[in-house]
Amino acid sequence: MIYLDNAATTLKKPYAVRREMAECMKHFCANSGRGGHRLSILAGERVYDCREKLAKLFNVSDPANIVFTANTTMALNLAIKGILRNVTHVVISGMEHNSVLRTIIHSGVSYSIAKPDAKGLVSAKSVEDAIEEDTGLITVTHASNIVGTINPISEIGEVAKKHNIPFLVDAAQTAGVIPIDVEWDKISMLAFAGHKMLYGPTGTGGLYVSPNIKLNTIIEGGTGSLSESYIQPDFMPDHLESGTLNTVGIVGLLEGVKFVLNNTPEAIHEKEMHLTKKLISELKNIQGVNVYGAEERVGVVGFSVDGLDSVTVCTKLDEDYNIASRGGMHCAAIAHQSMGTAKMGLARLSVSYFTKMSEIDKAINAVSRISKK
Repeated sequence: MIYLDNAATTLKKPYAVRREMAECMKHFCANSGRGGHRLSILAGERVYDCREKLAKLFNVSDPANIVFTANTTMALNLAIKGILRNVTHVVISGMEHNSVLRTIIHSGVSYSIAKPDAKGLVSAKSVEDAIEEDTGLITVTHASNIVGTINPISEIGEVAKKHNIPFLVDAAQTAGVIPIDVEWDKISMLAFAGHKMLYGPTGTGGLYVSPNIKLNTIIEGGTGSLSESYIQPDFMPDHLESGTLNTVGIVGLLEGVKFVLNNTPEAIHEKEMHLTKKLISELKNIQGVNVYGAEERVGVVGFSVDGLDSVTVCTKLDEDYNIASRGGMHCAAIAHQSMGTAKMGLARLSVSYFTKMSEIDKAINAVSRISKK
């Protein structure tokens, strides 16, 4: 199968990811931080090594401020619910994933929307215009999961700093493929996926929390530290990281992050954009096909075919051409509303470092054939 659903999760991983996960399962998949024996210590060392590599990738000064989660959704929930107990108003962008929108709505706080332009770009001015007197959080996706447009988080971070408002970034689509510097970008909290462009396994993700932010816990329990206390530890990462960690998954993530660091996000993005530009250029030449998003983007291409529902397009790609894609709403209702695509959704093709140009050519040919039927 030609796999072009990498925005959901990358299918092809570096060989070292699979190799080290198998070694972990076979030799040292003990409970890290929950014992003094050598296997627990070895597992703990690998977990900390992954924290260190992630800290290097995002320019985090203290690896302890990175908390492991099961995915970006859990990371966003930790961040939003952890801070909203002290907040009455939030600014979100009009391109957010349901992980942000639903969490905000269920919290009961008021919110305003920084509206994107026609290509899905959320400007710093749009964010600043949405700020109210009692705004206590700004949350913006770094890149859209439906059209790929990259938002100017450094500029938005400056706005957040100017107004002294914590800034949460959803980096599900960008961590590993776009350079992120939490200091330069003035990011207070960064939620990221391990299983997408960091090339780790599913069930991995994380949250960076600035030392200036103190989140309330939404999960309490065993941390392997201060076990004699009835109270949750107040130091990181234990404050937010209760229960047995996904050791084997984190070991795989470690190798994925090493792969990204060795190749650099800049080079990975350049390779992906070589593929993406060809895909966009050729799709635009097909009569009846409409491509969405800005030029500055990640390797995510949302498009529609006149007269066809997006799910129908993707079903045909799968059944008739053996191409994996994603149709529908992509768990991003407000983003589709902003783009005017809420009625029929979009078909989405998304590349990775391991995508081949020959696969892009076959996808273009398939969409061309589907559009003519």
